[in-house]
Amino acid sequence: MLSFLKIKNLALVEDVTWELGKGLVGVTGETGAGKSIIVGALKLILGERADRSLIRTGQEQCSVEASFQLDNVKAIDAILDDAGIDKCEDATLLLKRVVSSSGSNKQFVNGSPATTQVLKAVGEFLVDLHGPHDHQSLNSRERQLEMLDKYAGNEAALDAYRAAWKQWHSTVLELDDLQNSDRASQQAIDVLKFQVNEIGSAKLKPGEDDEIDARHRLVANSARLGELCSGIADRLGEGNTSVLDALRDVAKMIHELEKIDPASSKLFEEFESAQIALREMESSVRDYADELELDPKEFAALETRLSQIQMLKRKYAPSVNGILEHLAECESKLAKMEGRGEEIERLTKLVADQRKDVEKLGKALGKKRADAAPKLAKEIAGHLKDLGFKQSVFEVQLSALAEPQRDGLEEVDFQFAPNPGEPLKPLRLTASSGEMSRVLLAVKSALAKQDAVGLLVFDEIDANVGGNIAEAVGRKMAAIGANRQVIAITHFPQVASLAQHHFVVSKEVEANRTRSTIRAIEGNERIEELARMLGGSAASAREHAKSLLAGAN
Repeated sequence: MLSFLKIKNLALVEDVTWELGKGLVGVTGETGAGKSIIVGALKLILGERADRSLIRTGQEQCSVEASFQLDNVKAIDAILDDAGIDKCEDATLLLKRVVSSSGSNKQFVNGSPATTQVLKAVGEFLVDLHGPHDHQSLNSRERQLEMLDKYAGNEAALDAYRAAWKQWHSTVLELDDLQNSDRASQQAIDVLKFQVNEIGSAKLKPGEDDEIDARHRLVANSARLGELCSGIADRLGEGNTSVLDALRDVAKMIHELEKIDPASSKLFEEFESAQIALREMESSVRDYADELELDPKEFAALETRLSQIQMLKRKYAPSVNGILEHLAECESKLAKMEGRGEEIERLTKLVADQRKDVEKLGKALGKKRADAAPKLAKEIAGHLKDLGFKQSVFEVQLSALAEPQRDGLEEVDFQFAPNPGEPLKPLRLTASSGEMSRVLLAVKSALAKQDAVGLLVFDEIDANVGGNIAEAVGRKMAAIGANRQVIAITHFPQVASLAQHHFVVSKEVEANRTRSTIRAIEGNERIEELARMLGGSAASAREHAKSLLAGAN
């Protein structure tokens, strides 16, 4: 149940905290007082689109906070856990939404930031809101089927069927694609074969292009490398001006210096190592030069290979690794196309097997629906009689579909004849708007035990009905309120008198500013409000109001 709703700077509401009780909660007030703001606040807290024009004039933001007491926290906690939000403590769920004029809206669940998607997800388990036009959902055959399944407790059977149908449908699409796709044409097969043969005959190796480039650069410049090596070796070890020849003169001078001053030997401890290193360098350079002999055949082979790789790069991919990936993809496509007949045969058999599973689960689901349909129709018809349709007929008709669909092997149609002597027709073709509101209430009454949503909000769905019927509508709401919380926003005193808790929305003007408030009324105040709704404050209206309350009690 909704235990409190706090609204701040929303339209005409400046700052209101509304504490609610169990059962039927009646909300009344003069036209334009701001009763619709309650519905607007609930829609905001349940994740509907935020309209910045609702922010109270002169304010930067508006906010709505709500606290729900939960009978079963399992489903809500699962949603919060997936979103990384703290679970409910003491079976209490706290929601808050802030709408800013700058567009930086914020949502909070149990004090943690959340998305509007999280609000919508939890909202489906919290509130079932019906306005003057929401009964139009009854015209949807999909919605009607959903109601029948809920009444029959078909959740598990429907989930199993949908899983099988989804798998079967996916395989059907795959088979159709294979049978009809242009990719399976002989021309496409020929192109793939050519590409596979061209790339495959090159016998490429991963990373080969980098290795070929490096070797080609080395062989192509081997003559210049030889010249450089000879020059280096000559400068190091040959001729009167070579480095090693100069070092021999340096060695002589070092020996003479050491004879005169033995202490100077420390200055030249590494000189001999340097000489040895240079001699080794000279030898290594000459060995390197000997290995650089140009092989014309190798150079030609490298040129050919490099040209072949460059051609494949231009056609298929900028690297050898990319070309090999393209080859693998072509081979895979070719294998599928060449094995098309076998694949079609396999998928055809799979489709048939999966179709059997779908039909088996669909028939089991259909039997549950067929068993539940007359029971639901009878229960709805009973509630309709309570709501003034004394001789109406209501049926839940099932008809088989030509092909399995996502929701089963059959579709449903609510059939209704509001007056005796009239034939049954689809509900959408027979009921007026006033009648549809009562049909909606009858359906909700029939589903009250199965529906997991704890709060029902009826926003003036009693419009377009007469006084006696309005009382019947109120009694039906009160009956639902015996097990669940019901908020009825109404203009009918017959409905308001049946509420366990009565609240009045009113407008006040202070300092040239209008604001809406909501407050609980009891005793004489309630009699006066009912008298106002009955048409005046005369003694007769007050007596009528008292009789309504006495009848409700």
